[in-house]
Amino acid sequence: MKIEVKLDEEYLEPKVVIFTDEITEEVSALLKKLEEKEPWLLAGFRQGAAEILEPSQIFCCRAENGKIYARTEKGEYALRLRLYALEERLEKKSFVRISHSELVNLKKVKRFDFSGTGTICVELLDGSVTWVSRRYVSKIKQMLGL
Repeated sequence: MKIEVKLDEEYLEPKVVIFTDEITEEVSALLKKLEEKEPWLLAGFRQGAAEILEPSQIFCCRAENGKIYARTEKGEYALRLRLYALEERLEKKSFVRISHSELVNLKKVKRFDFSGTGTICVELLDGSVTWVSRRYVSKIKQMLGL
């Protein structure tokens, strides 16, 4: 994708024009982002208080005992969203589902270990380890271009 910015005093507010031969997933995602009026916020709850979480701060999100938790550098927070709703809201290029009950932030992955038979070990930057379930292995490999 080529991006060009032109400064012109004639325009009092930004104007975006997209030139393309077809509407691809990339173009659709770009349009969706541009149409968002307000930045999306995520509230995390810990010790009776709510805090605003930036998606870039999140290492992973998991479902456990009927609740959803997000782990960040500051600790673990309870979320009031279902995992599928969280997956829809988070940026698809950064967050990926690795099992029925867990999403990981690819920007927080230190390494993928393929030495196991049929599964992938994921080591995150905070030192924690999790596993890709067999059901999602092919999706992860495809995403990584393997």
